[in-house]
Amino acid sequence: MIEAIRILIAFVAHMEFKLYQMNVKSAFLNGYLKEEVYVMQPPGFENNELPNHVFKLDKALYGLKQAPRAWYEQLSNFLLKNDFRRGKVDNTLFLKSKGEHLLIV
Repeated sequence: MIEAIRILIAFVAHMEFKLYQMNVKSAFLNGYLKEEVYVMQPPGFENNELPNHVFKLDKALYGLKQAPRAWYEQLSNFLLKNDFRRGKVDNTLFLKSKGEHLLIV
């Protein structure tokens, strides 16, 4: 991942492009899980009638080891459906060109 960022910054500097960054605060909450994942009841939200009850997750949570992969799959599927193409050198970079404009994600 760090290599992709270095390539991107070097390319932007060489081509004298503008570079913008955005932070998606709820990104990991948007990934769907392929595996069955169960979690214990969080502290302060225990059900006194079912103290040993666990929850099955449908979507990822922060701190879950599957969360980054689930989010990346959602993002890459969206980008590919919207006419982006994967980078040839690093497939974590996505490109879309329209006329003289180039969008790199």
